[in-house]
Amino acid sequence: MDVKVSNVVKEFANFPALNEVSLNIQSGELIALLGPSGSGKTTLLRLIAGLDQPSSGRIFFGEEDASHRTVQERNVGFVFQHYALFRHMTVAENIAFGLKVRPASTRPPKAEIRRRVGELLDMVQLSGLEKRYPNQLSGGQRQRVALARAMAIEPRILLLDEPFGALDAKVRKELRRWLREFHDRTGHTTIFVTHDQEEALELADRVVVMSQGKIEQVGSADDVYDHPRSPFVFSFIGESSHLPVEMTGGKVVFDGLPIGIDDAGEGRKTLFFRPQDVQLTAEDYALFGKVTACRRLAGTRIAEIDIANGGDAHHVEIEVPLETPVALGSDLRFRPTRWTLFDRS
Repeated sequence: MDVKVSNVVKEFANFPALNEVSLNIQSGELIALLGPSGSGKTTLLRLIAGLDQPSSGRIFFGEEDASHRTVQERNVGFVFQHYALFRHMTVAENIAFGLKVRPASTRPPKAEIRRRVGELLDMVQLSGLEKRYPNQLSGGQRQRVALARAMAIEPRILLLDEPFGALDAKVRKELRRWLREFHDRTGHTTIFVTHDQEEALELADRVVVMSQGKIEQVGSADDVYDHPRSPFVFSFIGESSHLPVEMTGGKVVFDGLPIGIDDAGEGRKTLFFRPQDVQLTAEDYALFGKVTACRRLAGTRIAEIDIANGGDAHHVEIEVPLETPVALGSDLRFRPTRWTLFDRS
């Protein structure tokens, strides 16, 4: 099922939670809505679900304008962060709930419901646990029950709001891998909200990066990480540092001196680079500053450096090889090997 969000605005007491948001989602895609708290990602998910109505704009399911249809009319499956399972019901009863409460005219026979519950238990790898209650399950198992319950109604679209946020890191990682495999088997159009960039980059076909009620960028994990289109995306996705620079005659200049890299453009810019995209150098034309801290990170070290710029100091972080001696208070000279320049007012 294709989903199209067209110029959607959502206001709460005259506060624009979403501002002219448009997004096209193809049938069968796994899409991540990624952003910090207050970026509008959960609001957008709730509008797609029908839990809220847009102030203006439209939402299409395929060719159908679903903007003002109810949750039931949209036939979406919704999975919440905290499972929202019925504690007094068994696993099987939880999964079957959405089918049993249908009007008699559309309710499947009891035998069909049992068959579907059995299939879903097998699909979410919980066969044999159908008689247990939610408090007898682990967090990861409860979340899989919630997913099976959402799938039982055969939704046109599957929506997940921070589905792994309540789980510890190890279980989260295992469930991420499992959800990707589950999605590939079922082929449902799936949209999930997360503030965890690792989760979004690992799971999604495309990532929708949001900030302050707007979409900053939509693209694959490689697109948003390697080719960020705004300072926000560069800062939010992965680790990064930035410095105010000037472009003069194709040279990147910091604090009045060229730093040994060239680029197109003129005028005031902000130079963004990632810790791993630098090289140490002894050459004169380079960035340099004093090491204020150094820490081990897996197979490398991260050096924190204060770089003077007139009366101001700018803090950056770079990776240095393990074999490189780095003493607190020592000077390091380096230059970026990959970078992005954004205009600065």
